[in-house]
Amino acid sequence: MIARSAASRCLPFLIVLATAAASHADTPSILAHKLSARGDVASYDEAMAAATLQGILNRDAPNVYVSSNAHPRPAHWLEILRRPGGWLEGRAVGEPVDLDRLVESARGRVRGAVIWDPVVPATVNVATTIAGVEDGIVLSPELAEARLKAWGLPILHDLRGKFDGRETGSKKNDAYRWAVREYLDKGLCSSHRLFLNEDAATRRAEGALGDVVTRDWAVKNRGFVFDLSPWGDEVPADDPHQRLGLDLETYRMILQSISRNAAGRQLTELAGFFSFAKYAAVPGHESRHDPVFTEWETVRLISPFGCYQNTITGDSFNQSFHSQAPRKPLTQRRPTLRTGPGETTYIAMFMADYDSSFALYDILPSKWDSPHRGKVPLAWGINPNLLETYPDLVAHVYATATPNDLFTADASAAGYFNPNQLPASLLPLFVVHNRKFFREADMTIAPMVLDWDQPTDAVKDAFHEFAPDGFATIVMDIYNQGGKPPKPHLWKGMPVTELISEPWDFTQSAGAADVIHGRIAKRPAHETGFLLSRLVWMSPTDVIRAFDALRAKYPDDRFELVDIQSFFNLFREDQERRGR
Repeated sequence: MIARSAASRCLPFLIVLATAAASHADTPSILAHKLSARGDVASYDEAMAAATLQGILNRDAPNVYVSSNAHPRPAHWLEILRRPGGWLEGRAVGEPVDLDRLVESARGRVRGAVIWDPVVPATVNVATTIAGVEDGIVLSPELAEARLKAWGLPILHDLRGKFDGRETGSKKNDAYRWAVREYLDKGLCSSHRLFLNEDAATRRAEGALGDVVTRDWAVKNRGFVFDLSPWGDEVPADDPHQRLGLDLETYRMILQSISRNAAGRQLTELAGFFSFAKYAAVPGHESRHDPVFTEWETVRLISPFGCYQNTITGDSFNQSFHSQAPRKPLTQRRPTLRTGPGETTYIAMFMADYDSSFALYDILPSKWDSPHRGKVPLAWGINPNLLETYPDLVAHVYATATPNDLFTADASAAGYFNPNQLPASLLPLFVVHNRKFFREADMTIAPMVLDWDQPTDAVKDAFHEFAPDGFATIVMDIYNQGGKPPKPHLWKGMPVTELISEPWDFTQSAGAADVIHGRIAKRPAHETGFLLSRLVWMSPTDVIRAFDALRAKYPDDRFELVDIQSFFNLFREDQERRGR
């Protein structure tokens, strides 16, 4: 296929954005609010109030944009999106207003305040759930005492003293179970979105705003918000006296409730990540569970309920704002397809782990803006379900891609699942969900499917429906139950192989060269070799330096660096030649 010019490729995207920009003439200016981010309790409380208000004010239109003294990304993305052709071109941005002005702007839309209980840190999440359902602002007791009278807002709920552990022996679990009964079980919360946000147990004292600034998205979507351990064999650090396994029981209660509400009509996104300091082995917290294993256990837990994860979401600002950007099917600049495999090793480099809101929003820009991007073929893994959250950011990278940049899904498709853990009854819905997003993102490859064993025939059938050009997997059997990666083969014409996750660090060029050389050396003489390599948050500069080091240190190595579409096509032809 002959690659189209950048101008022709971007034209549909620019037309829709220019049309949106022209309509801003009669649109009110964007209401701006800047978080102080002083790293103290007061700044945490103010950010919580601002984020929950923002979710209400942005529910029907992108009205409020929040920035921070401590974080450059909101300003970075606003500048990009206001450039000529951007969907915010021509949209005026007002001077930042304080919290009082923000409350005044919400007059008539915010119904009152929900006061959470610092004695039970989980109530900050319960209060966020209530705020979304009942259009409330979440306030600490201190902030309510200082400002509520002046604002003239009624108290919708005061959670202080409400949860004493009488039901389960745990105040934390009592709070969540009450919220399940009062809001989730009654169908008052979204069945498409769950939010795993760290509560105030330690974050408030630190003034950490990462999981606070995301609450606009939870409120906008009327989502259920919680923070529980996925482990049943040790108690969490924030509730050490609870009965063993209680957090996990409540976690499953939430998943069962939202599964009933979804009723097979849609899959559910779990946005957020577990708390390292509470539920995994990190400095200051003894645990038998490694953080990576805790991530895998979380996905294993949620997958049977039709849930997929959007992992790290902290510090993902303004999701309620960005989500309302115009959307139109995207188009990739596909390179000329390579054919005719020879006696060499074909290598495709997969720039991975942009499957979460945070990675797309905060980490990708520095890699994407590398002056060396476009000099070598690279596959960029961006999960297409993020089009629901940051459609404008995804559209930006598509519009600025070179012919050497190709986009694929990341972990595991349109969301982070363990496909083998999905019940058979949900596989048709799984196909519908992924087909929709893959088509919108013009994707045909799923190169990082994460699971505990090689894919079943039913799972391969499912992926064949939306990723026919390539399936690769990382299998990690942490319970030693016999899980293993698949042998390279074709499944109804779909290439199936393993994704290699080493070397991890391409910033160490010599070490990376040694590892790649070792892989190349395994290719039998007069045969074709294939290496699909995963790079986590590396830059194009790192890739180029590593391959320069490989050529200098091992000049006799025979290999070709190819785009991922050609990689899988050459793999397919080689497998057909071998009769596989």
